[in-house]
Amino acid sequence: MAQGGTSASLVLIAIGAILRWAVTAQVSGLSLPTVGLVLIIVGILGFVVSLLELFMWAPRRERREPSRHPQDYDATHRLS
Repeated sequence: MAQGGTSASLVLIAIGAILRWAVTAQVSGLSLPTVGLVLIIVGILGFVVSLLELFMWAPRRERREPSRHPQDYDATHRLS
């Protein structure tokens, strides 16, 4: 998912929940509770995929080897 995948998924879940449980209007040829359920399911799947991307598929930071950086910068002491 893109950068805003988690937020978009939560928005889909919220809209789906509103349609599923809070809207009492009836539309001819369309079941709003069913549309809400579909949006909830899509939002949950998107949320899971975005979390997997964040924690499992994201590139890892490279560990710093002590031999490459023998002296770390210390803000209290200036390096000469």
